Amino acid sequence: MSSLATAAASSGAGLGNLLIFALPILLIAFMFMTQRRRQREVQAVQSGLKVGDEVTTTSGLLGRISAIDDAVVTLEVSPGVLVRFDRRAIGGPAPAAATASSQPATEAPTETPTPAPTDTPAEGTAPAERPDTTGERD
Repeated sequence: MSSLATAAASSGAGLGNLLIFALPILLIAFMFMTQRRRQREVQAVQSGLKVGDEVTTTSGLLGRISAIDDAVVTLEVSPGVLVRFDRRAIGGPAPAAATASSQPATEAPTETPTPAPTDTPAEGTAPAERPDTTGERD
């Protein structure tokens, strides 16, 4: 009986050791797959750039592409202000352009202005007593 118990215990330990070895390998494989997917997405964005697109850089600058070279993208960040960036620094489409194309514009609810409070009392009421703010006492 003791040899049967020893065999069962050793096979359970082997399965535990296999799990301890397999989990980090699976984690590393998952990380490689997600990194490859991100690289493919970035390459797709880079290859789809054209003049007139509104883009954001990896540092957060927003602008419209005015010229594209093999390695350099020229962005117009304000009328007449051109900035040159390495093509790899383009992160993707501008957030406003991405949301405008994916969702229809909705109208903002209009609010009615509230009337400003006046210091004059309503008709038929006595004026309210105001505290003395001059600092003088009677």
